Amino acid sequence: MIDVRGPTVQGVDEILTAEALAFLADLQTAFGTRREALLQARRDVQAAIDVGADLDFDPATAAIRDGDWTVPAAPADLDDRRVEITGPAEPKMMINALNSGGRVFMADLEDSLSPTWGNVVGGQAALRSAVRRELAFESLDGKAYRLNERIATLVVRPRGWHLEERHVVVGGRPVSASLFDAGLYLFHNAAERQRQGTAPYFYLPKLQSAAEASLWADVFAWAESRLATANGSIRATVLIETIHAAFQMDEILHALGPYAAGLNAGRWDYLFSSIKTFRGRPDRVLPQRSQLTMTTPFMRAYTELLVRTCHRRGAHAIGGMAAFIPSRRDAEVNATAMAKVRDDKERESRHGFDGTWVAHPDLVPLATEIFDAVLGGRPNQKDRVRPEVRVAAPDLLDFRVPGGQVTEAGIRLNIDVALQYLDAWLDGNGAAAIHNLMEDAATAEISRSQLWQWRTLGTRLDDGRPFTTELYAAIRDDVLADLRGRGAGGGAGAGHLAEAGELLDSLVLDDEFAEFLTLGAYGRLD
Repeated sequence: MIDVRGPTVQGVDEILTAEALAFLADLQTAFGTRREALLQARRDVQAAIDVGADLDFDPATAAIRDGDWTVPAAPADLDDRRVEITGPAEPKMMINALNSGGRVFMADLEDSLSPTWGNVVGGQAALRSAVRRELAFESLDGKAYRLNERIATLVVRPRGWHLEERHVVVGGRPVSASLFDAGLYLFHNAAERQRQGTAPYFYLPKLQSAAEASLWADVFAWAESRLATANGSIRATVLIETIHAAFQMDEILHALGPYAAGLNAGRWDYLFSSIKTFRGRPDRVLPQRSQLTMTTPFMRAYTELLVRTCHRRGAHAIGGMAAFIPSRRDAEVNATAMAKVRDDKERESRHGFDGTWVAHPDLVPLATEIFDAVLGGRPNQKDRVRPEVRVAAPDLLDFRVPGGQVTEAGIRLNIDVALQYLDAWLDGNGAAAIHNLMEDAATAEISRSQLWQWRTLGTRLDDGRPFTTELYAAIRDDVLADLRGRGAGGGAGAGHLAEAGELLDSLVLDDEFAEFLTLGAYGRLD
């Protein structure tokens, strides 16, 4: 039996039909127990690491890594991915992104969408309209937004396996948020996408193992059979944004089988995962975020391995996010930031990536120019198989950062960004503009996990002081006062600063590390 416990919100009658709910109930019944077992396996791995175990390539899957196999060829509308734009599944942002000139748009139901009931249902309604080219939006000032004749290829990111959708209950338990998001998108759109000569495409977040990818493959096969759509038509790109997944890239593509399309360097969540996984290891403490660039040795090793793995298997390798939001008032800020974006995208294109991510439509022309210079008329550069790349486990685990340090300014920035983001997220905005960057949950995760680690390990600042509870509290109070002085929430300004402060305190000061901030914070949303 399925029970909907969410309030009446716009789009609910269109999306949560009796047939759609029956589909969700069967999906949860078929795969819910297996999902829970995989989450327990995650906890078991972390428990072993906490007592001294380390990550390594699995000898049991060496035959997969050494084997001569490839993923299926990409569909025509998912072959040229030189610039991909991302954003929450909200009508105005979706229209702007689909019209941006990017080759692909990833509509996000995950880290950049605060999962209020209205947002998750509204996101599904917007996706349904976008697939049928009916999506429209009118702003309060009367400006109308409509889809162009030519739009980006639509890809959808559901929430990760660790999350639940508490507003829908099957057998007395909340349904998996992954199954809710992907299931409803497939139910409402798979047949229509097939009729249009395309198919449903996904980005899969926060996988930690090939077994988790295999679960997705079985979900896709089940859905195709149930919805009578073509076998193997669904395609999925996996975000390699956990350090565990970096050791299983071949295995993850292999496990997805006919559904595999590529891998993406989800670098911000990858940093969060690296901090979280080794949070108790003094030898693997990372410096402040500003020093964690993509040229840092362990990050360079991760991206080099990703490109080599993808191209060896005929899969797309997609680069990381450029989160800069161009300023309408400060030309100097723009010039500095755009130079950094150019350097980042030129590095990715030189190293063999087939495409890259941007967060704002104004970055699409720059990223396109850079990848055009390398690709020309080719859709990708999968022919660059990078045989010279040799990445071993120690390369992925070498967290040394030359000149790395923790400063009071770095601590202050972590607190500032975390508070502003939580303030916005609690108000239902998961994509917050903070310090000219489009920040999602990964930013807050990096910030709060570093603060927790530095506090519990007594990490010393560059001036010799240890980072203590008292120092955290003093800086936090100062940052809160500053944000209130600039207006509730500062740049993100949503008016939930007091609650954000309480939440950040629990994330930083509790003895036990919270696996994901969204797990505890979710109950605070409508």
